Amino acid sequence: MDVIYEDNHLLIVNKPAGLLTQPAGEVQDSLETQAKAWIKDKYLKKGDVFLGVVHRLDKPVSGIVVFAKTSKALSRLNESLRSKEVQKTYYALVEGRPPRQEGILEHYLRHDDYRAYVCDKKDPRGKLARLHYHVREGSLLEIILETGRYHQIRCQCSASGFPIVGDIKYGGHVTPHFSSNQIALHHGRVTIKHPVTQALLTFESSPSFSL
Repeated sequence: MDVIYEDNHLLIVNKPAGLLTQPAGEVQDSLETQAKAWIKDKYLKKGDVFLGVVHRLDKPVSGIVVFAKTSKALSRLNESLRSKEVQKTYYALVEGRPPRQEGILEHYLRHDDYRAYVCDKKDPRGKLARLHYHVREGSLLEIILETGRYHQIRCQCSASGFPIVGDIKYGGHVTPHFSSNQIALHHGRVTIKHPVTQALLTFESSPSFSL
């Protein structure tokens, strides 16, 4: 476990690309499963371990995942997320380059079980998706989400003409530096309000691809 931070209420972990955040269907191996086993082993717990995921990352995405170790902490963190008090920053290596050094991407997105699509504003299934980007260097983007839609960054970057490296589903291409279960998208910084002390906490993680 690549543990970034832990106390009685929080567990902040760095997820590798290619691993599910939570079990899905018959696939039980996940970051959540591994984290529960890690806690059980560390504290010699005999019973079940409570661990609630506050937000998920797609399987091919790496980076910070926030877990709550109590139901009260989970409830408060979920409320912070709904109130947009949680700020998440991602790093993405893209094919091509945005036309401006920084800007806002805004689309309406709908999705099925496996993919997001840009749709018309009048589509009843569509939801507003907005993010802010800044070109750090070359084709590396720093992205701050204003909304949290399904596959939002992946879909919006592709729709804007600069898909994420390795993201075949959204028009990207695999390179020798990325395996088939990894894309060049990393959740690199999160700022949250501690669910008990109310202190503002920021956690950071560096991506495996170059900054």
